[in-house]
Amino acid sequence: MKIEKVNENQIRCTLSKKDLADRQIKLSELAYGSEKAKGLFRDMIEQANYEFGFEADDIPLMIEAIPLSGENIILQITKVEYPEELDTRFSKFSEMEEEEEEVTGESSILPELQGEKLDVLSNLTKLFEFKNLEQVERLAQVLGGFYEGENDLYKDELKNRLYLLVQKSSHTPEEFNKVCNVISEYAVHRKYVPAKEAFLKEHGKLLVKGNALQILENI
Repeated sequence: MKIEKVNENQIRCTLSKKDLADRQIKLSELAYGSEKAKGLFRDMIEQANYEFGFEADDIPLMIEAIPLSGENIILQITKVEYPEELDTRFSKFSEMEEEEEEVTGESSILPELQGEKLDVLSNLTKLFEFKNLEQVERLAQVLGGFYEGENDLYKDELKNRLYLLVQKSSHTPEEFNKVCNVISEYAVHRKYVPAKEAFLKEHGKLLVKGNALQILENI
């Protein structure tokens, strides 16, 4: 699976037959949006966020499929900043889709996913590494009264490092971006993957659950 950033509002993902086979997804499932297909779309968006900062919080997404030779397929995911434009755009596609289905049996557009809000990033989580507790305490004082999201503080005793998992929660993408920029002045941003969080839960020591920064602010 290859993901490219086209611009701030669009990414392009090239999928091979093997990519689909590995996930046990049939090509036809992309058209009607099975749960496995939606899982694939979420992973694509999440990876694009990690690699390119492609934010899609609470923004409707349009997904278009472009078949290639050799059984490859390109999926273009575009942010729809003005959802009311969807009705106008897709009214023009309705007759075209019927003609394409008669000829190829496949549609070049994914109608059931038009404008669907994929909640992959609705509660985005970021991971930061700190050298010591003093750094976390100073950060808590700086963010006091501004950041109110959920955040967990873990300690990796083997590495003697602290890890802060912060969630966007009810903050806007712009607010959360500012929060993360501030945190980056006190810590090292690490790539977040669910496996890392699972590792911390199993092997790390949970110091504060849910409101670590808020508690440290008042110490």
